[in-house]
Amino acid sequence: MSRLAGSVLDRLRSTLIRRGRTPGLRTAKVTLAVVAAYMLAEVLHLSEHPIVAPLVALLVVQLTLYQSLVHGLGRVGGVLAGVAVAVLVAHFVGLTWWSLGAVVAGSIVVGKVLRLGPHLFEAPISAMLLLEVGGGGTLGLARVEEAILGALVGIAVSMLVAPPLYLQPAGEAIGELAERMARFARGFADGVRDPWSRPAADHWMGEARAVRDEVSRAELTVTRAEEAARMNPRGRRGRDAHPRFRSTLTALERCHLTLRTLARAVLDRTYFVPEGEQAAAYTPVQRDALGDVLASAATAIAAVAPIAAGGEPAAAARLQVEECLAELDDRRTRLAGLLAVDPTVDEAAWSQHGSLLAAVDRLRVEIAAAAREVEPTVHSEAPLAKQVRRWVDSMEAATSRLAD
Repeated sequence: MSRLAGSVLDRLRSTLIRRGRTPGLRTAKVTLAVVAAYMLAEVLHLSEHPIVAPLVALLVVQLTLYQSLVHGLGRVGGVLAGVAVAVLVAHFVGLTWWSLGAVVAGSIVVGKVLRLGPHLFEAPISAMLLLEVGGGGTLGLARVEEAILGALVGIAVSMLVAPPLYLQPAGEAIGELAERMARFARGFADGVRDPWSRPAADHWMGEARAVRDEVSRAELTVTRAEEAARMNPRGRRGRDAHPRFRSTLTALERCHLTLRTLARAVLDRTYFVPEGEQAAAYTPVQRDALGDVLASAATAIAAVAPIAAGGEPAAAARLQVEECLAELDDRRTRLAGLLAVDPTVDEAAWSQHGSLLAAVDRLRVEIAAAAREVEPTVHSEAPLAKQVRRWVDSMEAATSRLAD
C-alpha cells in the first residue's frame, strides 16, 4: 500500500513540477485571463452575459507567446465566421432542428473556405450560441467584440505574465534522450554477449525502433523552445541556446538511426547462415568484442547528456566523450581484426561484417558531432529596431543640446 501511495505521489509531483516549470503558473495565467476578460466585457457593457470574451481568453492562452497570438487570430476568425452564418439564418428563421443543422453545416463550410484549420469548430460553436439567444445584428456584433476582447486579453496575459522560454525542458529532454540511447546500447552490449539466436537479434531490432518515441519527444520539446523565443521579450537568451540544442539533438537523432542500422546488420547476418547455425553467426569472441564496442559507445552517448545544458558541466562532459571515443577506436580496431574474412571464401560474411563496421564508424562520427561545441548565432538587429534606436539616439542628442 505504501509503495502504491509513493508511486501516486511521484506521479503527481512529476506532473505538477516537471522539467523546470513553475507549479501552477499556466493555471494562474489562464484564470487571470478569464477573469480579466469577463470584467472588462462587463465594464464595457458588450452584452448582458459576456461569456464569449472569457471563453476566447481561456482558449487563447497557450504554451508560448507565438502560439497565443496565432490561436487568438484563429479564434477571432472562427467567431466571425460563426456570427456571420448565425445572423444570416436568424434573420429569416428562429431556432429549429433544421435551422440548427443549417447553421452548423454552413459554419463548417465557411470555416473550411477560410482555412481556419484547428479553429474550424469555433465557427459552429459561436453560431449555435448566437442562434440559441436569437442572434440579431446587434447581438452578433457584440459577440464579435467579445471575441476580439478575449483574444487581446489572452495575448496580453501571455506576453506580460512570465512568458516561458522552455530552455531547461529542452536541455533535459535532450539529456534524457542521450540516457535512453545509452541504456539501449548498454543492453544491446549485454545481449550480444549472451547465447545468440535470430529471436534475440529480432528483439534488439525492436528495442532500437522503440527509442524513436524518445527522439520524437525531444524534437517536440526543442521545437517548442525555439517557438517560445519568437516575439518573446526575453527571446535573445533562448536564441543563443537554440543552436546548441539543435546541433546536439540532430547528432543524437543520427546516432539513433546508426544504432538501428547496426542492429539491422546484426539481424541480417542471422538470415545469411543456415537455420541450424544462427547461434554461430558470430563467434563468442566476436560477440564479446562487439559488446565491448557497444559498451564504449553507450558510455560516450551517456556523457553527451550534460552538453545540451551548457556551462561548466558541458566542458567536462566533452573531455569525457573524447576519452570514451578513444577507447571506442581501440575496441573497433580489435573487432575489425576479429571480423576479417577473405571475400573469395565467404563474400556474404565479408559484406555483412563491412556493413557492421561501417555502422560503428558512423556512430563514432555522430557521437563526436553531438559533443561538438557550437557558437551562438549572431543575430543582426532588425531594420525597424535600428531605425527606432536611431530616433532615440537623435532625441537624446537634441535633449542634451537643449540642456547645454
